[in-house]
Amino acid sequence: MVRVRFAPSPTGNLHIGGGRTALFNWLFSQSQKGKFILRIEDTDKERSKKEFVDEILYSLKWLGFNWDELYYQSQRFDRYRMHADKLLKAGLAYVEKSPEGKEAIIYKVLPQKIKVQDLIRGQIEFDSSLIKDQVLIKSDGTPTYNFACVVDDAEMNITHIIRGDDHISNTPKQIMLYEALGFALPNFAHLPLIMGVDGGRLSKRTGATAISDYRKMGYLSEALLNYLLLLSWAPGDNRELISVKEAVKLFDIKNVNKTSATFDLKKLDWINNQYLKSADPEKLADELIPLLEAKHYINRDNFDRPQLLVLVKLFQARLPRLNDFVDWADFFFLEEPAIDPAAKEKYLSQDLSKEFSLFAQKIDSLDCFDITNIETSFRGLVAELGIEAKKLIHPVRVALTGKTIGPGLFEVIYYLGKERSKRRLLKWVK
Repeated sequence: MVRVRFAPSPTGNLHIGGGRTALFNWLFSQSQKGKFILRIEDTDKERSKKEFVDEILYSLKWLGFNWDELYYQSQRFDRYRMHADKLLKAGLAYVEKSPEGKEAIIYKVLPQKIKVQDLIRGQIEFDSSLIKDQVLIKSDGTPTYNFACVVDDAEMNITHIIRGDDHISNTPKQIMLYEALGFALPNFAHLPLIMGVDGGRLSKRTGATAISDYRKMGYLSEALLNYLLLLSWAPGDNRELISVKEAVKLFDIKNVNKTSATFDLKKLDWINNQYLKSADPEKLADELIPLLEAKHYINRDNFDRPQLLVLVKLFQARLPRLNDFVDWADFFFLEEPAIDPAAKEKYLSQDLSKEFSLFAQKIDSLDCFDITNIETSFRGLVAELGIEAKKLIHPVRVALTGKTIGPGLFEVIYYLGKERSKRRLLKWVK
């Protein structure tokens, strides 16, 4: 049976690179009807923090990854010591004492050519003469990364190691330890790096932030997963939108690209918008309630949910991120919305007292206040004034919302209501 593992270190949050590695491991295990093992590599006692463990577990659950087994390296120190002692007794390792008298166990590297058939990159060859002797157990009693990985992967029966290609240099060191301990070698697959749009290594500026932060920014987990899938893999037929469930049927680790992937926030925003368009408004409203409450726009225990659902439906096709709703729709919740200075200068610097006053009167005179009649009255007014509709649409929008973009103007007026729309227009009448 195929068994893969994702092994994050809780010295920081789960970032985009780790999220993609977890996804490809999970996807491969699901496509092969295998097992997905989660191993927390917390041997660094000083830097490993419980809050990072919690964040990693939360992020993986939010992404939808259910692990079959969970291990903590900090609970397995006796296993590492036992195998290190085996190598000592076999004469394959030696003890080195520190000035303080503490002992470290070190593996003696012998010159040899090491070949590995990488499932993504093909054959890779290493010369061990370029590798120095490897510490197995440090003088403080903790295992080194490579040694703990080998022991764990062997004892956990990991069949495929899928990880970033920044680990390629670790591969020959681990293969030597596999062979020295008499363990069967797993298959290796090294994923290409994720680069920023500037061509450099992924940074916070270009998207290297925690998975949990993407949730806070208003990305849907399905959209983020879809985008991560496209970083080094493609479903074919130039498709860019694909569910994880469908990807499981198509995924083959051998079809992962060798070249580095580019993380583009604009592309992620586009994909997120596609998912927001078809999302359940009820679920989106549930996500928005705490955000709106934090801004004091609503009271969770006493607000008009049907009205919120209407607004969600009004905006969701336009939103790149769910959180943008809070800023884009603020004029529905605020008595006096802030006016964008640039928009004010461009559209409200001239005297529109006559136009705004007449439109306010037309709105007030509507017996049937609906979107169709609002538009009809507006079209009639611009015809009477002998001006193009756009000459008045943009100033009216800014006066009502404080913004130059948003839903259709007549929908805005309808959902703002007759009285609020009139009051905001007349505010600009001199």
